[in-house]
Amino acid sequence: MPNSGQREIVVVTGASAGVGRAVARAFGKQRAWVGLVARGRDGLEAARREIEDLGGRALILQADVANSDEVDSAAERVERELGPVDVWVNNAMTTVFSRFIDITPEEFRRATEVTYLGVVYGTLAALKRMYPRDRGTIVQVGSALAYRSIPLQAPYCGAKHAIAGFTDSVRTELLHEKKNIHIAMVQLPAMNTPQFSWCRTKLPRHPQPVPPIYQPEVAADAIVWAARHRRREVWVGAPTVAAIEGQKMAPGVMDHYLASSGYDSQQTDQPVEPNRPDNLFHPLPGDWGAHGIFDHQAHKHSPQTWATMHRNWLLAGLGLAGAAGAAIAINARRRETPNDRE
Repeated sequence: MPNSGQREIVVVTGASAGVGRAVARAFGKQRAWVGLVARGRDGLEAARREIEDLGGRALILQADVANSDEVDSAAERVERELGPVDVWVNNAMTTVFSRFIDITPEEFRRATEVTYLGVVYGTLAALKRMYPRDRGTIVQVGSALAYRSIPLQAPYCGAKHAIAGFTDSVRTELLHEKKNIHIAMVQLPAMNTPQFSWCRTKLPRHPQPVPPIYQPEVAADAIVWAARHRRREVWVGAPTVAAIEGQKMAPGVMDHYLASSGYDSQQTDQPVEPNRPDNLFHPLPGDWGAHGIFDHQAHKHSPQTWATMHRNWLLAGLGLAGAAGAAIAINARRRETPNDRE
């Protein structure tokens, strides 16, 4: 919740594009003050303009989340210029689309440092400031791939699994110390973001998210919701539910299914352009926005996610419906029962 009834202060990493850009915009719509963390200046400037046009306030924090000192300095500047952080969203990522055997150690390390250690450093920076106040919320942006890995994405899958394990450990420490600090993880399905156009690839054809694909605003709504509700974990989209539950019930079957389908489902029919630039070690120029190139395939809504965010209402409605049904049945039986005096 906002600090002392004032403006909500939010930090979003990876805020220049993709899901992070959509999250920053969603908080901006609610007139939050948002610290925007990313490497690319062009995307950060565009995100700042969007938030201010929506009535919020934005602070550009050009930083590499793989550098703990830069992350801590960004947090310090937010608290100095905007105020105490209420919500910290760890979202920044990068990856290499490739068979594991074709990835160099340097590439794997870099993808892990950004996607996993970036979350560790962001969580540490947030907790250092939230602990003395004994309040605040941290949202980790996860994936169905935190539970069920797929081929050609070993760095990303490994990092998302690591985030889940790390978050569970920190959560138990907060519970043990009875801290009024909430930490949640939001598990996402395939999203239409620019990552498939700017992450490094060694595939023969252009990378794509595994269908069905969702627009980043679906994720943003769930992340903003998770920041305001004490839910341990939020699953977004029916495919996320299917992947997580499928892994629990039949992991071997899932292994064989993905071995046969996971290569083609992650590539379009178009060849990768020669000398395609990527953002693994350096940010790319330009404003890439929130959406990728798959707008024509992406879903703008998720009934499953709506049900997840409104489950208390649904349960209450089912309870009322059940009570009404029971009352109707009792009345019907009374009408059908002969009068004892007849």
